[in-house]
Amino acid sequence: MASSSAPQVITCKGAVAWGAGEELVMEEVEVSPPQPLEIRIKVVSTSICSWDLNARKYQAIFPRIFGHEASGIIESVGQGVTEFNEGDHVLTVFIGECMSCRTCQSRKSSICQVLGLEKNGLMHSDQTTRFKVKGKPVYHYCAVSSFSEYTVVHSGCAVKISPHVPLEKVCLLSCGVAAGLGAAWNVADVSKGSTVVIFGLGMVGLSVAQGAKLRGASRIIGVDKNPRKCVNAKAFGVTEIIDPNFYKERPIAQVIRHITDGGADFCFDCVGDTDIITTALESCCDGWGVTVALGVPKVKPKISAHYSLFLKGRTLKGSIFGGWKPKSDIPSLVEKYMNK
Repeated sequence: MASSSAPQVITCKGAVAWGAGEELVMEEVEVSPPQPLEIRIKVVSTSICSWDLNARKYQAIFPRIFGHEASGIIESVGQGVTEFNEGDHVLTVFIGECMSCRTCQSRKSSICQVLGLEKNGLMHSDQTTRFKVKGKPVYHYCAVSSFSEYTVVHSGCAVKISPHVPLEKVCLLSCGVAAGLGAAWNVADVSKGSTVVIFGLGMVGLSVAQGAKLRGASRIIGVDKNPRKCVNAKAFGVTEIIDPNFYKERPIAQVIRHITDGGADFCFDCVGDTDIITTALESCCDGWGVTVALGVPKVKPKISAHYSLFLKGRTLKGSIFGGWKPKSDIPSLVEKYMNK
């Protein structure tokens, strides 16, 4: 519900990317008032995702404010907003939920037809931007742009949470942690006693491991070349670690099939490399092996795999935001975190 006085332009600090591969620059950013069905948020906490890092290097739309994993407090609301009030605590989400389109009415997908992944750096509602620096428009990222002290998002791209939830921690549920847990629970549907292989032990990979552990997987094998990422992996449920550097003479898929008696039940690519997706498919068992692709490839977007892998019963699935419907599902995920 909007306040009696109309919101004004706010000037705040924001980290602006002026060109591909350039360092972010702290600038004075003008943030416009929210338009109908939008909310303006004071960003309390934001995290950095590999999507932000890769987009900064490779995408062509600049200047831009990155960041899409955030928690904050609503500063003002636009006309027509009924589910939020000023002062509400929220999580931002890069895929919204309009609650009325065909996809939102179905449990088969979480990719809203109205508020899906925004790629043009503009607001969903009117295809313009709410940011300016020195009079020049600055583009959004994933309809969030949380690397700014204030941001404007569509009300369908925010989830109300309890004011008792620690904002500095829960922002991870707006992308990375939710993506990993959901890939294990919603997309793969990891079963008790199963063998799971995870390629890439960053935040998303560790969240997949945690989800698999909570589902009762008996073996959770992590694959990563970075020894620093492996240090805490077992605390998240990883039971074994494979460093491909030690197996340069043997394909990793061959190693995995050998130690798992024919292949894993579930494999997850959390790197964003199409060659790894192929390796994951080859690492699965015949008959029912499932591979889930979570990462976003920076280059070489096409997957190459022999058709016989699929004839033998393997399945390849894609996962974005773990299959969660943000408004419908994320509040219960936050509650699970609070009651852990």
